[in-house]
Amino acid sequence: MGVDEPGLPTLHEWAGGSDAVRRFIDAFYDRVERDDLLAPFFPGGVSEAHRAHVAAWWSEVLGGPTTYTDELGGYEAMLAHHRDLGITSDQRHRFASTMSLALDDAGLPADPEFRAAVIGYVEWGTRLAMHNSQPGATDVVEHAPVPRWGWGVAPPYGG
Repeated sequence: MGVDEPGLPTLHEWAGGSDAVRRFIDAFYDRVERDDLLAPFFPGGVSEAHRAHVAAWWSEVLGGPTTYTDELGGYEAMLAHHRDLGITSDQRHRFASTMSLALDDAGLPADPEFRAAVIGYVEWGTRLAMHNSQPGATDVVEHAPVPRWGWGVAPPYGG
């Protein structure tokens, strides 16, 4: 279920669609592979399949096609990928800041409204992932829809 923002483009549309989201994810993982703090999560590099799956997740989160839910296991699959990783606070922060840099690398829109919405999701999602990744984590939401993120309080600026 998407957010109800009638008359506004989805974040996915504003970003430039699935091709733009894939550029963003590739730019992110290109940085991750060179990062001493994050690269250990991906021994041997980030596979094409992983990049494609994460791009599908992000496309869905931003209001695009529901491929991750329909074909790749939805929220439960993403939760399973993060269990027992033991993500540290430093790793979470590096992940989030690297996401911001990758938005620039990929040439996604730089307007503050779009960036605030995307980074809002990054902060929310990485904090959940960090919590859910701790061995023995409690209060983990086991079943949920893939989140559908919207503009929140700052829709695209119309001039």
